[in-house]
Amino acid sequence: MFKSGMKNLENIKQLIENSYSIKAESIVPLVGYDNLNYLIKDKEGQKFVCKQFKFTQEKKDLIHAQCKIIENLSRKFAGSYPLPIRNKEGEFITKNKTTLIWILKWVEGKFLHEIKHTPELFHSFGRFLAKTDKEIFEYSDPVIKACHFDWDLKHFPDLRSKSLSIPDPSIRKLVDHYFIQFNEFVLPELPGLRKSIIHNDANDWNVLTQSGKVSGLIDFGDMVYAPLIQELAVALSYAMMNKEEPLEWAAYILKSYHKIFPLEEKEVDLLYYLIAARLCMTLIHSFHAMKEGTANDYTLVSQKPAIDLLNKWITISHDKAALVFRKALGFKALKNTDYTKEIKKRHEHIGRVLSVSYIKPIKMKRAAFQYMYDADGNTYLDAYNNIPHVGHQHPKIVEAGQRQMALLNTNTRYLYDQLPDYAEQLISKFPPSLNKVFFVNSGSAASDLAIRMAQTHTGNSDIVVMEHGYHGHTRLGVDISHYKFGRKGGAGQKNNIIKAPIPDTYRGEFRDDEAGIKYANQLSKLLNQNNDPVAAFISEPIVGCGGQVPLAPGYLKEVYPMIREQGGVCISDEVQTGFGRLGIHFWGFEAQGVVSDIVVLGKPMGNGHPIGAVVTTNDIAESFDNGMEFFSSFGGNPVSCAIGMAVLDVIKEEGLQQNAVETGSYFMDLLKDLQKQYPVIGNVRGSGLFLGVEFIKDSKTLEPNTEMAQFLKNKLRENFILVSTDGPYDNVIKMKPPLCFEKGDVDFVLETLGTILDFYF
Repeated sequence: MFKSGMKNLENIKQLIENSYSIKAESIVPLVGYDNLNYLIKDKEGQKFVCKQFKFTQEKKDLIHAQCKIIENLSRKFAGSYPLPIRNKEGEFITKNKTTLIWILKWVEGKFLHEIKHTPELFHSFGRFLAKTDKEIFEYSDPVIKACHFDWDLKHFPDLRSKSLSIPDPSIRKLVDHYFIQFNEFVLPELPGLRKSIIHNDANDWNVLTQSGKVSGLIDFGDMVYAPLIQELAVALSYAMMNKEEPLEWAAYILKSYHKIFPLEEKEVDLLYYLIAARLCMTLIHSFHAMKEGTANDYTLVSQKPAIDLLNKWITISHDKAALVFRKALGFKALKNTDYTKEIKKRHEHIGRVLSVSYIKPIKMKRAAFQYMYDADGNTYLDAYNNIPHVGHQHPKIVEAGQRQMALLNTNTRYLYDQLPDYAEQLISKFPPSLNKVFFVNSGSAASDLAIRMAQTHTGNSDIVVMEHGYHGHTRLGVDISHYKFGRKGGAGQKNNIIKAPIPDTYRGEFRDDEAGIKYANQLSKLLNQNNDPVAAFISEPIVGCGGQVPLAPGYLKEVYPMIREQGGVCISDEVQTGFGRLGIHFWGFEAQGVVSDIVVLGKPMGNGHPIGAVVTTNDIAESFDNGMEFFSSFGGNPVSCAIGMAVLDVIKEEGLQQNAVETGSYFMDLLKDLQKQYPVIGNVRGSGLFLGVEFIKDSKTLEPNTEMAQFLKNKLRENFILVSTDGPYDNVIKMKPPLCFEKGDVDFVLETLGTILDFYF
């Protein structure tokens, strides 16, 4: 861009005096986006704005088209728009060598950004914008229609490559999320929307006010031919910045706009995505300008408030926004969910054994990162679902699956790059001895396969399992899961199963510093009493279904040699604890200072996509190759591998393991502070973002307080926070949120939990 200077100011002054009937007494440069602007005062005290651009014929034609519209508006509503001043030849534009200038009359007023916002001010904003749009709705201009403009929302997808200019991955993932949403929900609807020439930039530095009402609109340089609703999307994007309740403020503008220029329901239902797109567009352009070294105060003025609003916007569901907007306009409200009908429909063809969470169930409709949105527009903070490991609907994961699904999805009997590439990336996260991977399609299938491998490798059949442990829903998975076989409906312990006492240092028999050794000695006695050597020992590093119980320190260091001495192998079930969830360690077994022989993976490795794996040693892999082919129809398919690689990339790019350390420690500290206030909290335990809070009735007897845990779980749900309960007495609240969980989320959980406990006690 060309630069302003004293010589240029003198040239502009001379050009104005020669070409216009304006005697400029002063010329002051103003800030601009892609042009130079000047404030001119003449000897009579009148003020004008002079705009200077590099000359192109295309630019000249566009400005001429804009001037015609502004002139028509100024004739209809005098003083509300910057009337273009014609030169002595009667033209809007004056060419000067390689530049062109045009002059507009100054419009008086304070910027919307500069005054206190009130509902009446926003009502006047809506009325003013509606009058403007209604006046030019049927106006047609081929130049503006043909113009392709980067700030035109219908071209939002074209900016995708520039989003890489955003350095902060936490912001970039929000922007990328809304690219996907725009492509999915907006693009298909664009052809059916009303189109018009619109101002397209009614931001708070272009909107003028007088006496507490909107009185003027300037800077028509962004005019485009676009969906009419885009006008409001742009205006609302800026109007809602720095607002505690953005939807409430948006409703003021919408309601008054609608009274003058009625909107259509399908337009209003797209506003949520269009507003998000405009916020993303603002960030992309500002960060790209920073990267290119062309940023100035004007390009950066909305960057921080846009980030803040986008972070707030993701906590609001599309359905909530549509509900508020529809109500403001008097449209038919969306029907609330009839849960009686929903449950009846579910049970028509789905067995009742498939349980539903909470006393009052939730019908989920959408999700994003650590948020879930129900069918009635409510937003829930998800402090429970560990399957979406890097966040619900993470755009990198979604797109990895979409791309690969559109290209190739087959089975492992063919050669394709995704299988060895993902295997290499995954194995690089393990100690050197764990160097072979077998892919399946679930954690249950992985547990089943791990036991088969152990029995094949050792020639033994007995399996040592953990008290209260859970390893899957297959027949073999149930056999090795005390959580299943030892509870109601279970068939009991099979003859080849040895149940190790859970090394629980809070509720168990041993609770001192030597507890790990003592619990291991208990298992040693059981092994000595057993007639046959064992094939394997399997356990989670933190027993999830047992109530988030960490194995006593040093326990596995004692147990693993015992198992190996009998010729058995040691299996770590990392379905819930793996992939950095525990914070300091990427895998749970590392916290015990051991290396397992077989590792079971599932849930988080696909972020919700069904994928599982068994990682093992070369020796075990070779012994499993005994002539019977191993094959999984879906295990290791290209789509699953592409998604798995994307998960690993996101963990690294967004520093999610470190976030688990920092946010998890913060979470733990606040929970322990709460524990000091309420004796009903017996124990707080876990690691990283894998935490458990046990509730008791008596600190001496540790009598379980199941009722309190259930009460709190359901009360938190009523306050839009999702947790679950587990443990032998169902008295432990489990919190294992997506790894993108933030300290602000922790604050919300603890403030709400504290409020509930205060009220109860």
